[in-house]
Amino acid sequence: MKTNEERRKRIFDAANKIKEQAKEGGRGFRVVITGKGGAGKTTTTAMLSHLFARKGYNVLAVDEDPQMNLPYAIGIPREEGDKIVPVTKNLDYIEEKTGARPGEGWGLMLTLNPDVSDVVERFGIKGPDGINMLVMGTVVQAATGCLCPENALLEAIVRYINLRNNEIILMDTQAGVEHFGRALAQGFRHVVIVTDATFNSVQVAKHAAKLAKDINIPHLYLLINRVRSNDSKELEKVKQIMKDEMDIFDEVFELPYEEKLFEYEPNVMPLLDVKPSLGIVEKMNELMEALEKYDKQ
Repeated sequence: MKTNEERRKRIFDAANKIKEQAKEGGRGFRVVITGKGGAGKTTTTAMLSHLFARKGYNVLAVDEDPQMNLPYAIGIPREEGDKIVPVTKNLDYIEEKTGARPGEGWGLMLTLNPDVSDVVERFGIKGPDGINMLVMGTVVQAATGCLCPENALLEAIVRYINLRNNEIILMDTQAGVEHFGRALAQGFRHVVIVTDATFNSVQVAKHAAKLAKDINIPHLYLLINRVRSNDSKELEKVKQIMKDEMDIFDEVFELPYEEKLFEYEPNVMPLLDVKPSLGIVEKMNELMEALEKYDKQ
């Protein structure tokens, strides 16, 4: 059992380590993928992960969506994926790092700046194409913004992965970005917002865009998914709902409806190998190139 003095020293050392790393800045870039549930966030994250990995990048795909479907979309077999325990459900790890166990009284001894530099090594999963994955789980919905062990740990993980060098971080999140506001702003430079042309989905996208700008994430991209027409009817509908918020996106992409996506789901890998290339894959390649271009600015 650590004494209070040892615990304070560990917190102090971890905080200094983060400050020193922040001065150097992580080399590589970080991308948040968000949008309404069912809009296509996980598919987008998985496809980008494979495309970047096949281009030679070191990719860390982080699943923070409550459904935790990213491993399956990337190509982890279901029997293996079903055994994954997200970090937020690993009570021993949470207690080890924060000094408090979820669901138990923890008083004033909660560590707000835990050292989680071992989280990828201990809980990372290796997927196809050499993609590294981390299944975080999600923040506690009933306690968003609260001082609780799970939220303290997850914010620390986001801060930590911001600082990992020579890595592309792709984070599949629940709708919105407010739950990790300050932590995301420290290192994530790109937000990809996925929507379809329905009113509810575009409203969520509009809200996410405002939040991303509020926390000063510099580059935003809008993906309009499942476009069925060739005359931009979906785009015009989205513009009417978005109004002035359309102006804050660096680029807008229309992803064509693809029947084969449902044929192969949840695994996106077979889509990438279809010849000739599918329209949705070509658009994802364009998005990847845009991310590379704007990250250099």
